[in-house]
Amino acid sequence: MSYQVLASKWRPRLFSEMVGQEHVLRALINALNNSRVHHAFLFTGTRGVGKTTVARILAKSLNCEQGVSAQPCGQCSACQAIDAGKFVDLIEVDAASRTKVEDTRELLDNVQYSPALGRYKIYLIDEVHMLSTHSFNALLKTLEEPPGHVKFLLATTDPQKLPVTILSRCLQFNLKRIPLDSIRDYLSAVLEKEKIVQPSLEAVTAIARAADGSMRDALSLLDQALAYCNQQLNESEVHAMLGTVKQDYLNQLLLCLAQADAAGMCKLIEQMSQAAPDYNLLLDDLVSLLHRVALAQFAPDAVDDWYEDRQQLLALAERIPEEDIQLYYQIALHGRRDLPLAPDPRTGFEMVMLRMLAFTPAGPADGPAARRRAPAGTPAAASAEPAAASSARSPAVASDRSGDQPSASADPATYWVQLTQAMNLSGPTRQLANFCTLSEHSDDRLVLALDPKYQHICNDMSQKRLADALQQVLGREIKLEILLQTPAQETPVQRQQRAKQEQHLQAVAAIEQDATVQELQTIFDATIKPELVQAIGTKEDE
Repeated sequence: MSYQVLASKWRPRLFSEMVGQEHVLRALINALNNSRVHHAFLFTGTRGVGKTTVARILAKSLNCEQGVSAQPCGQCSACQAIDAGKFVDLIEVDAASRTKVEDTRELLDNVQYSPALGRYKIYLIDEVHMLSTHSFNALLKTLEEPPGHVKFLLATTDPQKLPVTILSRCLQFNLKRIPLDSIRDYLSAVLEKEKIVQPSLEAVTAIARAADGSMRDALSLLDQALAYCNQQLNESEVHAMLGTVKQDYLNQLLLCLAQADAAGMCKLIEQMSQAAPDYNLLLDDLVSLLHRVALAQFAPDAVDDWYEDRQQLLALAERIPEEDIQLYYQIALHGRRDLPLAPDPRTGFEMVMLRMLAFTPAGPADGPAARRRAPAGTPAAASAEPAAASSARSPAVASDRSGDQPSASADPATYWVQLTQAMNLSGPTRQLANFCTLSEHSDDRLVLALDPKYQHICNDMSQKRLADALQQVLGREIKLEILLQTPAQETPVQRQQRAKQEQHLQAVAAIEQDATVQELQTIFDATIKPELVQAIGTKEDE
């Protein structure tokens, strides 16, 4: 007996066996059960999502010898003939190979005759958008007023190419891409029925992801993988077949980024290159991983566990700042666009990763552009922080930066401002520090006060990063406590706002006292609008 491919062997024979497409099945089942079946149906969607499968099951439901229903028996001669593709009253046409108007006219010449064996004569036209304009015109009249014994089932991957006159005469159903987890579960069930022993979950997930929403593609890839792996679904061999890499490699790449480890990252890319991966797919997988890490940072409960790497994912989310993940995501997206322009795919991928390593998001004090990041301990890193903290925006802020190191002998408000500037924070951690005041401090303990109305910015991750930054600046282990209470002193944000107001008042006064301005007021009866006056150097600080 010849081998039957999995895509044909496990093609659904009933509506209840279909995976997904509930929105389509519900309408068809209700129509069949209530005997309200339209004469023309149009099924649209990408390849392999079940268009012709739904059409064949509908044909069985209409011609089953047990009667019209949403549950064909599957045992009568009509059902078995349709499953075998031998039912004389189911005329399947591939419009891609029969585009001429003569072919369409020849097909429709027999519409007027009653079905030979079944209850209905059914025309199943696949890729109907390939018909010519004249063919559509020939079909139109019959499609509008067909005999009562005829049903038209049309399928296409490109409904935009169909004339509106055809669309208006059909009930249109759009079949969606099948979700990844549904494909994976179905493949696992098929492997169990095929008696494949202990298939790798990551291998099954990799096949489901490569299928891109198409169940037929997934079953075809599974067939190929079983042949490649000699009936043992092995993780590394499936990745080699697909041109992808193990998920653990991508997790390690992100870890190298978090550690600014360029040598380790290049070594990983060298190891991955031994499997000759498809670098376009590799970037796609990296984008998906960055999306999952971002979810873990903001909505941990929404994180999937397809690769059983949830703990690794949460650890990466804890280790890499949220703003870095967002920048990496944008760099990876642009890298996908630029990859064809690289001398070779591996070079393009390496440059994308090095670009991630070279840049970090700009904080509020860094200006609109991203600034370069150098590994800790290098001359570039040593000079970066003083440079970022060197510009004085106002007299009050300038006085806080008069010393190279924070002075514990200063008043608590000034000391805390000096500490926040020395830490060179960014993102949510910077925001938390700027809204706190220093209540108590000793050699091994700092107590901060945060207004209760800002408690939403005080999460465990920001608090931990703030404590780590304090320990790095002070050079000793510090226990940090943040109390939700009304601050008794001026916060860094309030101090900066007060300094800007003072500078603005000084600028307004200087303009009002300027002799030229006073002369213009006299000549033109002009007035000064204080709200439009801007002190030099304040625009970029906002």
